[in-house]
Amino acid sequence: MGQSLVKNYVHLVFSTKHREPLIHPPVEAELHAYLGGICNRLGCSVIKVGGYTDHIHILCMLSKKIPLMKLMEELKSHSSKWIKTKGTGYENFYWQDGYGAFSVNPSEIDVVIDYISNQHEHHSKKTFQDEYRAFLQKYHVEYNEKYVWD
Repeated sequence: MGQSLVKNYVHLVFSTKHREPLIHPPVEAELHAYLGGICNRLGCSVIKVGGYTDHIHILCMLSKKIPLMKLMEELKSHSSKWIKTKGTGYENFYWQDGYGAFSVNPSEIDVVIDYISNQHEHHSKKTFQDEYRAFLQKYHVEYNEKYVWD
């Protein structure tokens, strides 16, 4: 077989440094579009970007030509530099050091899209920390609580 055939859906989750609530309209929609543009430029076709005041969710297809770590590096570094140009309230904007990346079954894509689309409603009832812990438990990811948050 001469072809390399790949179809990897990935759900990326990362927060602002110390979960500072810094992502608000009108920058919120611009940031989501900017992050989607970075994914697309790297060949990681974006499906949905969303989030809340202190974190981001991205559903995309991971390109066979770029490692996940490189995608995350590009997303965080370029968007952090970009958002700092949006005014004095963003001068000290930083993303957390870590991130979550979870594979998504193709049959569950619509579920993840709906989940990302309803972040504002979802977070009226649940904190980012509780949401993230639930993802780690769902995917059976072993973790040490003291190293997850920064």
